[in-house]
Amino acid sequence: MSRHTQRFRRRHPSTPAHNAHCPCGLAETYENCCGRFHTGDTSPPTAEALMRSRYTAFVKRDERYLLRTWHPRTRPARVDFEPGLTWTGLEVLETTDGSAFHSTGTVTFRASYRGGALHERSRFERVEGAWVYVDGDFVE
Repeated sequence: MSRHTQRFRRRHPSTPAHNAHCPCGLAETYENCCGRFHTGDTSPPTAEALMRSRYTAFVKRDERYLLRTWHPRTRPARVDFEPGLTWTGLEVLETTDGSAFHSTGTVTFRASYRGGALHERSRFERVEGAWVYVDGDFVE
């Protein structure tokens, strides 16, 4: 450990030694997980990866990314974020197709927020080689 790092830690004892996990629930940092998709450096390779990155975009209120990854046929003019809504976790329940070998796929998930949860089966398609969100049905 360098002296610079030792000095930094003493001056900032509350600074974590590592970044927190990505909001999507995987054990990677945001930068190494969904962040790389949000910046446009790369595209999600599967429908599930796209769904996780879109959940994280909702957590971070990244309208640009959400609109960019919405199918042109179903894309709204803007994303209406609900004021005061705090997302607290994501659980992927089932995936069907949606790999590099498919042109469509579905992901069933539960996204928790303070006071409740959203349970949805989302549909995804490839458009010009990239996965996009088409639409979804609420699951009871």
